[in-house]
Amino acid sequence: MRLMFVLYRLIDFYELLILAECILSWFPVGGIVGDIYQALQRIVDPFVDIFRRLIPSVGGSGMRLDFSPMIAIIALDLVKRLIIGL
Repeated sequence: MRLMFVLYRLIDFYELLILAECILSWFPVGGIVGDIYQALQRIVDPFVDIFRRLIPSVGGSGMRLDFSPMIAIIALDLVKRLIIGL
């Protein structure tokens, strides 16, 4: 039971990392913010890229919206629900 709780909390933390990367992507990359953003990309992108391959970005020539982080968080929430059910 303790292992399930730890796994649940790790998934929560990973969801926060995905959210933080999304928020930092709105800011200009440079300095400490850029370093944090690049570190988050290395941690988060391998998982989110799975959904980027399945779901294309939406938008025109200027601003494109990427919904794959939101889908990744929803997938992680489904995993958490499975963990609760065990």
